Amino acid sequence: MGSQEEEQRTLLEDGLLSEIGKGPYTGDGSVDIQGNPVLKDRTGNWRACPFILGTECCERLAFYGIAINLVSYLTKNLHEGNASAARNVTTWLGTCYLTPLIGAIMADAYWGRYRTIAVFSAIYFLGMGTLTLSASVPGFKPPSCVGSFCPEASAVQYAVFFLGLYLIALGTGGIKPCVSSFGADQFDDTDSKERVKKASFFNWFYFSINIGALVSSTFLVWVQDNCGWGLGFGIPTLFMGLAIISFFTGTSLYRFQRPGGSPITRVCQVVVASLRKWKVEVPHDSSLLYELTDNASAIEGSRKLEHTDELRFLDKAATVSELDEKTESFSNPWRLSTVTQVEELKILARMFPIWATTIVFSAVYAQAAMFVEQGMVLDTTIGFLCQ
Repeated sequence: MGSQEEEQRTLLEDGLLSEIGKGPYTGDGSVDIQGNPVLKDRTGNWRACPFILGTECCERLAFYGIAINLVSYLTKNLHEGNASAARNVTTWLGTCYLTPLIGAIMADAYWGRYRTIAVFSAIYFLGMGTLTLSASVPGFKPPSCVGSFCPEASAVQYAVFFLGLYLIALGTGGIKPCVSSFGADQFDDTDSKERVKKASFFNWFYFSINIGALVSSTFLVWVQDNCGWGLGFGIPTLFMGLAIISFFTGTSLYRFQRPGGSPITRVCQVVVASLRKWKVEVPHDSSLLYELTDNASAIEGSRKLEHTDELRFLDKAATVSELDEKTESFSNPWRLSTVTQVEELKILARMFPIWATTIVFSAVYAQAAMFVEQGMVLDTTIGFLCQ
């Protein structure tokens, strides 16, 4: 019986969303670059996606063009030991996976995804250029080894190299969390047909990532090992420039979502409100929980989220207590959260076990920093082809 009701509710919701999405304008609140409502038949959808997919493909090619063979550069050109080089690479890669927190907060709370990608892409390109100079300008790299003696890099040479490297880490922090979401913004959730296309977009998105990674791990690694590091870093820099050009070319076709506020702040508000009401009993009727009465959502630019029965202790944050009624503190989110805010935290909590399982994979994947180095000490000839 419960499954039938759930199915009926889903069908009803789909019907309502379809009605919303039938007009000439998008129904998800998206706007154009000027902040005006956008026409569905002139913006977004697949007409905007090639520019975003091109941006992602070129950016991933640039990133992996640096990352995959970086241990070899540190050992051969900066004359570091294998252990030190691997440690520096994994530290940098770890930074690249932490900086997206900065980019996500900036996009959600202040700048929006488009502006965040634009600003951090400029930082990214500056880092790529600095790294290319560190491998090209004689004064920025140590002299070659003479016999068994390999002079150490100077402080200035290390500074220029790591400045470029960590500018790239900061730049990717603004692109990684925003590009896929910005691509999803091009499809109207209130239109049932466009919602189906969104799933197809993510297939093409990850295909673009893998194309960039494939070219980097084959062609670019060969160029770096055989044609020099100046050219080997210069090609990824060129592709990063192409990524920026591709991104800005599609500006007139994009759909934009206004910043909806920091989810970290909303999550903290729910936690604080639930702790302050730890002894308050949650009503059995979920309709008694606090929610905004009009069509507005606590998450700007998003729809309201329906109440779920899991993690009910978090519902304390949305429970209207006697003190709330007496003081009428309905506008203080640190004392009283909406159902939508609570459900947002529940979604994150349900995702946590999935996220935690990736830690083991990431620990293994981080060893890729040594894969190229290991291959270089192997006999790469194939016997029957060399006889």
